[in-house]
Amino acid sequence: MLPSRRSVSVLAALVMVPIVGQAQDNGKGFLFGAPSGTFAVRAGWAMPRAKSDLFAYTTENLSLNRGDFSSPVIEADLGFRASSRTEIVVSSGISGVNRRSDFRKFQDNAGHPIEQSTSFRRVPVTLGVKQYLTSTGQSIGRFAWIPSRVAPYVGVGGGVMYYKFRQAGDFINFQTNDVFPSIYESAGWTGTGHAMAGVDYSLGPRFALTTEARYLWSKAELSNDFSGFERLDLSGLSTTIGLSIRY
Repeated sequence: MLPSRRSVSVLAALVMVPIVGQAQDNGKGFLFGAPSGTFAVRAGWAMPRAKSDLFAYTTENLSLNRGDFSSPVIEADLGFRASSRTEIVVSSGISGVNRRSDFRKFQDNAGHPIEQSTSFRRVPVTLGVKQYLTSTGQSIGRFAWIPSRVAPYVGVGGGVMYYKFRQAGDFINFQTNDVFPSIYESAGWTGTGHAMAGVDYSLGPRFALTTEARYLWSKAELSNDFSGFERLDLSGLSTTIGLSIRY
């Protein structure tokens, strides 16, 4: 004899009760099946190393310090689940700053500051692997998947970075001491690599609070505007926090 529709409904409800109870013990609910990946948007602070000789020249002669090149950053990741603890991640972000300055030791003939602005921008686009150190969740039965409350991870990646370094304003010819207006700019694409570590804290079955530290390695050839300087240091650390969405 085939069971009635009402019997099937009651049986399904009885089966789901312990699943829901277990999900409530984890405090985060459940999904019907493990997620296919995640999408994350984070914001925070980027701290470039600013170690190459162009940065040294700039901070020595202009009223800027290495810390003045730090700036807000926005990062976004699109992750594709490769296994229960591994994701393939496409990442991008943008950080940039524009600072006013003047020459530390010189003034013009009228005693006024010799002023200019310096802007610095970085936009990496990378492909990487994120490896979770503990389980991201647990499957219950054939359908229900319960996220772990806390899931730490590490990862590596590589790709390309767009950068732009620009200085505009008044400058000094140190051979003649003449003051002249000018614009110096170098921009383009270069290779980059990164390492990252972070933690997902589940807020619900689909949402998690994510905090991450990411270190980028990169250098770029400068344009002829900065002839004589070595490659520009684009490396640095970013720390961010934001929201991840499981899909």
